[in-house]
Amino acid sequence: FVDHTSMPRLYALSDLHIGYKVNHDALQTLRPQEPGSGLILAGDLGETADQLATVFSKARECFEHVFWVPGNHELYTIPQSTKQHPADSLKGDAKYHAFIDIARSHGVHTPEDPWVVWHDDGWVGTTAIIALCCTLYDYSFRPPHVKREDALQWALEENVSATDEQLLHPDPFATRDAWCHHLCDRWEDKFREYSNLHPGVPFIIVNHWPLREDLVYIPRIPRFTLWCGTKRTNNWHRKGEFGDNYAGAIVVVTGHLHVRRTDVKDGCRFEECSLGYPSQWDEAKKQGKTINTMLREILPGIPLAQPSTGATVWRTLG
Repeated sequence: FVDHTSMPRLYALSDLHIGYKVNHDALQTLRPQEPGSGLILAGDLGETADQLATVFSKARECFEHVFWVPGNHELYTIPQSTKQHPADSLKGDAKYHAFIDIARSHGVHTPEDPWVVWHDDGWVGTTAIIALCCTLYDYSFRPPHVKREDALQWALEENVSATDEQLLHPDPFATRDAWCHHLCDRWEDKFREYSNLHPGVPFIIVNHWPLREDLVYIPRIPRFTLWCGTKRTNNWHRKGEFGDNYAGAIVVVTGHLHVRRTDVKDGCRFEECSLGYPSQWDEAKKQGKTINTMLREILPGIPLAQPSTGATVWRTLG
């Protein structure tokens, strides 16, 4: 991959979950956008190698540049009885790298590739580094009084658990926490490297999991926050976080929550870009929305009705 490219527009979408027929069929209606445009796929496309290949193939038909970060569903170990591809039953880091290889075989940018410097040659004239990350979570999105060793029981008190506890293995790391911290170390080093290579150039940070706990809003299952990120990433968007040359982020792109919204913190736009399970975008479909109108424009970006810091724009209809 080249590390510099020019794109007229950059879009994002996450949590396609094409194991559901409704979402699979919707993907087949994806249309090409403006020539040369890019698409960020922010994780949870599916669980199997075949599902990922289906999404990557269609995305590459429609977009010249495709960027992907894995979510928890891509990292699930599929039982031997239902696997369709040798990669499906791999565990942990081996599964992650097997799916990285599949993405690369389709010409898709991954967190393991050089980060791309995006140029908008149009009226905005933006330059930004597209920082693809995969952080997992370390159960730190919890109240201060809840100790790490008590966290899972705290969630179970409200009948909340996650499939990850059975299907997302941390091998070769001892725990998911340890894997998360290893990954965060790597991305923090990469932020320092790229900010020194490109001083003053801002970032577009892409991660499946939210970077900030205060942007997690899941009122039906509030204790599910345990599986929603790590406090390590709370300030990644802030200028100077990784040294004097670090310009901070102008946009952070995430998914995972299936709660479509736009927020502004410290002058940075946070975009939760999930499509979600069929029932979670059913109302949008009833109002004539399609997967094409659910695409979120990241750059240049559509001016917000509420652009001030702290504002939330709910994007139920895309």
